[in-house]
Amino acid sequence: MRSGGAAEVIDLSSDDDGESLPFPSTSAVTVAPSSTRDVKPYELADVKPLLYPIQHPGCYALVPVKDEDPVPLPLAAKAPRVLPPPRLCRQFWKSGEYVVARRNPDADAPGGRNRLRINPKFLHSNATSHKWAFGAIAELLDNAIDEVNNGATFVRVNKFTNPRDGSPSLLVQDDGGGMDPDALRCCMSFGFSDKQSDAFIGQYGNGFKTSTMRLGADVIVFTQNQKNWTPTRSIGLLSYTFLMETGCDDVLVPTVDYQYDLTTASYTQLLRHNQKLFSSNLAILSKWSPFASEAELLKQFDDIGEHGTKIIVFNLWFNDDGDMELDFNSDKKDILITGAQKKVKTNKHEKLMTQDYIANRLRYSLRAYASILYLRVPDSFRIILRGQDVEPHNVVNDLLYRECVLYKPQIAGLPELSIVTTIGFVKGAPDTDVQGFNVYHKNRLITPFWKVASNSYGKGRGVVGILDASFIKPTHDKQDFEKSVLHQRLENRLKEMTYEYWGLHCHRLGYDNKSLPKASRALYRAKQTGAGSSPASVPHQLLTADIPTSSCVQSSMGQKRNFDALGVISDINNHQTKARETSSMGIYLFCLVTPTHTLRARTRYTPQN
Repeated sequence: MRSGGAAEVIDLSSDDDGESLPFPSTSAVTVAPSSTRDVKPYELADVKPLLYPIQHPGCYALVPVKDEDPVPLPLAAKAPRVLPPPRLCRQFWKSGEYVVARRNPDADAPGGRNRLRINPKFLHSNATSHKWAFGAIAELLDNAIDEVNNGATFVRVNKFTNPRDGSPSLLVQDDGGGMDPDALRCCMSFGFSDKQSDAFIGQYGNGFKTSTMRLGADVIVFTQNQKNWTPTRSIGLLSYTFLMETGCDDVLVPTVDYQYDLTTASYTQLLRHNQKLFSSNLAILSKWSPFASEAELLKQFDDIGEHGTKIIVFNLWFNDDGDMELDFNSDKKDILITGAQKKVKTNKHEKLMTQDYIANRLRYSLRAYASILYLRVPDSFRIILRGQDVEPHNVVNDLLYRECVLYKPQIAGLPELSIVTTIGFVKGAPDTDVQGFNVYHKNRLITPFWKVASNSYGKGRGVVGILDASFIKPTHDKQDFEKSVLHQRLENRLKEMTYEYWGLHCHRLGYDNKSLPKASRALYRAKQTGAGSSPASVPHQLLTADIPTSSCVQSSMGQKRNFDALGVISDINNHQTKARETSSMGIYLFCLVTPTHTLRARTRYTPQN
């Protein structure tokens, strides 16, 4: 989980206190005694967001720190105190009210540099782009998947108990490359990202802020990095509770860093400026995070290993009913959305099948959603949820009578693209009332079961498709696509594919296909009636097209379709696999043939633009 550096940044976690020199001395600094009084926001000069040049690690000062004997802090001597209930509303959609208690007196200081200032209320308004809690968790999983490029082998999602008050928190941890001190500050800022290639899912430099603030009021990050063979540890706190309780008029992000000292074989405090500023940041972390001392903070690195990142989102949001939005108790192997699981007690087979299918479960089950979130997951990478691996669910394996469609979008100024869409009837159709397309972008699911064909008479029921539409830009929350001309064209094409597929094969599910000759329709009805059961429960072998059809007539493109007794045109070898090509000139259909599904058909039609 890393963010790229830049020559000059708007740093929301700067240690610059506005004193004489921005670069500190390289000599060791002794710990100065600190006052026991609470730190007021306008006195936090060390965390003002300022423009400053990123410094080379060699310019920092190091202060020895031993894990067993940490630097004494005023708060460490006291018993851990439970924070009073925050004044902000714990319901996310009602927590946007923010009152500035006091202006920072340094904001308009003479000779100060002009800079962009961010009101803390923006943290909430920015997070409202996520309408769905699982969409926010997916952003954090994306960052971990991107770390595969840096050697990540797992991402762990679990419940974390806040040691201050015992409340549940959300833990997301990976073993990627981690972040150095400058990269963490870019991660905590807005818009900084070096993920520009197709190898990364993220691209906007905003996902961490929107996702964590959507899930809870506060987040603390622990990250360990070995960049340039110099191990570093950094801790950063983005706390809406802290900002609101202290009435800050700017987004302040307290951050502390540590660097491994070969001479002492231990981590030492890495001072970006001076000991006073480091101690002030550490005091804020100890007061407003779940960990009351420096020793407790450093202990969180014990299970990170040589490199990686741990994110803890605490003070999780409640829903409108006053219940915590994430449910950790109903299923010990899963994380659910409270109140979203609405199973109807029924004995009807079709309703039970629809309720249990993944298209319905992903709305409330994180395990179900994570199983289809990525089209392809590297074999060496694991998504671990509540201590158990998430098994990938390939929806293609749920389809009967599969076809592959080659769609070529016309994009001005770009080379011709070819997008393969797999389409078929979902197993259990028509009892399983599911339809739509799983549309991915750069391997990441954007729209699950997008229902492009909507009508009241059942046309398209049970038709499901899968494709990767990386030629269209997703929205910032990655839950939809930008409503561009390309998006509209894609929607029209997918609707045409659905209706065409339905028109060719709906009789295989027991529907009366009026496009077939009358004799074929009568024969098919007779076969289903002879089976002595409803169309939905007809044995699979009665619905396949592996019966010899010597009366087939091979059609050429452009001619009217010819059907045999089962409504099928056989003109390719039993083990051939061809694709259906979609272009501005028309759609050419060649059904996918497999050993178990020997459907063979070909047709052509000209789509309406």
